[in-house]
Amino acid sequence: MSLVFNKKAQYEYSISKKFIAGVVLTGSEVKSLRLQQASLNGSYIKEVGGELFLINAQINGYSFAKQEDYDPKRSRKLMLKKSEMASLIEASKQKGFAIVPIAFFISHNLIKLELALAKGKKEYEKREVIKKRDLEREKRRGE
Repeated sequence: MSLVFNKKAQYEYSISKKFIAGVVLTGSEVKSLRLQQASLNGSYIKEVGGELFLINAQINGYSFAKQEDYDPKRSRKLMLKKSEMASLIEASKQKGFAIVPIAFFISHNLIKLELALAKGKKEYEKREVIKKRDLEREKRRGE
């Protein structure tokens, strides 16, 4: 079950390989995610000291929890197998590739993050996608 989806990721990047990672969250963040009070817009994944972190993802504070010093855009550590992490870090160092968060979802009562190794699209590729989408819409209206 998908909780929060990054809509811009499909538009901005061509996705080559997907991975699933655990995320280190606090209890109130889990409750906020279950209520779908989060956003992945503008978020990215960065390698720091051989580990991957989710940067700039906004998870709003849970309204029934104490939130004095809560930062909704704090960095969150991702949990992956060492081999997956090494291959992601190596591939992301190649020119044009990035690690992009796709969606938060629930798997066996745990919150996971779907991420992908992706290559940025050029401007003309984005326009092409928009044209195809408009043609499909016109085709459906005509039927």
